[in-house]
Amino acid sequence: MLEVLQGLIQQHGQSAVINNPDVPNEHNEGVMGEVMQGLLGGLSNQATSQGGLGSLIGLLGGAAGNNGGSLMSNPIVGSIAQSVVGNLMEKFGLSNSAAAGVVGNMLPSVLGNLIQKTNDPNDDSIDLGGLMGTITGGKTSGIDFGSILSQGTAALADGKLDMNDLMNIAGNAMGSQNQQGGGGLGGLLGGLFSGK
Repeated sequence: MLEVLQGLIQQHGQSAVINNPDVPNEHNEGVMGEVMQGLLGGLSNQATSQGGLGSLIGLLGGAAGNNGGSLMSNPIVGSIAQSVVGNLMEKFGLSNSAAAGVVGNMLPSVLGNLIQKTNDPNDDSIDLGGLMGTITGGKTSGIDFGSILSQGTAALADGKLDMNDLMNIAGNAMGSQNQQGGGGLGGLLGGLFSGK
């Protein structure tokens, strides 16, 4: 998974960073690394925050991967972008406009391609289970994210993911969790929301 993400960072960093006169050449690798770290860190924080996993599943399973512009209006992506802009300014001395330009050019493209690859059945370079395992540091083992994603996207058909949707998804996923020694619905929900 990390290799796929690094490849996307390198691909989209060519014009956003390397060919960008606002980014000094000696900072090219560091700036691209900071975008990657910020993206992974932001997704990880979302996955382990109270109620954040449902929103993350909605993001990673959404059709927004085909439209980079709509990704920047997503609150998760907006929060990641704000954090990365601040880090680029602090660590590399970039101006606000230069840092925002780098993030605005790279983040939606990288994340959009990552979402596309994750949801493409013909692309076996990455799947939701591997992506979620990387994002959460393996704290969600035993959860079938492929099944949860398909249920999550169906639940999002009305434009929102509420507690009833989460309970239905968790209840359906509980069978696999129980077979692996999980603590029933409470254990599954506790694992989903606590990040353990």
